[in-house]
Amino acid sequence: MGDPIVEVEGLRKVFAPRGRRGRALVAVDDVSFALAPGCSLAVIGESGSGKTTLARLLLGLETPTAGRIAVGGRDRSRPPRGTAERRARGREMQIVFQNPYSSLDRRQSAASCIDEVLGLHFGLGRAERAERVAQLCDQVGLDERQRRALPGALSGGQRQRVAIARALAARPRVLVLDEAVASLDVSIQAQILNLLADIRAAEDISYVVISHDLAVVRQVTDDALVMERGRVVEAGATGALLDAPRHPYTRLLRRSVPGPGWKPRRRGEAAA
Repeated sequence: MGDPIVEVEGLRKVFAPRGRRGRALVAVDDVSFALAPGCSLAVIGESGSGKTTLARLLLGLETPTAGRIAVGGRDRSRPPRGTAERRARGREMQIVFQNPYSSLDRRQSAASCIDEVLGLHFGLGRAERAERVAQLCDQVGLDERQRRALPGALSGGQRQRVAIARALAARPRVLVLDEAVASLDVSIQAQILNLLADIRAAEDISYVVISHDLAVVRQVTDDALVMERGRVVEAGATGALLDAPRHPYTRLLRRSVPGPGWKPRRRGEAAA
């Protein structure tokens, strides 16, 4: 598989205390992992486990308190210096957020937002950009009408397809998926997950999948980290980790997944 595309060693992030009586918050504590080219890694945990902070550290949106991040062999532990380095990092790693409506410009069509990324990162002429926009829209399954539409005229699944195409426009080597299907209906989730699997196979791109959904994790990742209170408590191949978890916290997460036929009880209704 070659050298890792992402290497993380001893990563730590401490947020300063708020107010006179506040205490410092250790959001990420001594996290290490390596991600190979073309592979997919899950970061699993409940809300507050540190997984989103880890994603922000990888993307350079937060600066580590300690530890090292390398992407493609280049140290990315410190903030970018200048516009050129910031754009270079954008061509290494992109993110797809949970809510595609809030992450897209409501006044900008799908084609326009993809074209904007191409204009920012590559010296392409108008005709070349239009051709590339069409290729990306075809790849994610957006038809001609959807390409011209504003986000408000698109469904949630279609908006997430736009967000994926926009991220791919920078030709990143790594895509961070931060609960990228959590806000979608189950049937639409399946379509987007299949799309992501096809893209990974076609582009040889690596994924970091931030999720609390173990079914999603099982479908789209090769390996997994389980985080609790900022620390990695278990790591391994996704299937083996979910089938035979060793750590009590991982077993707790697994038991919390509703089984077949589960439905929420109404208030006051007795358990079966």
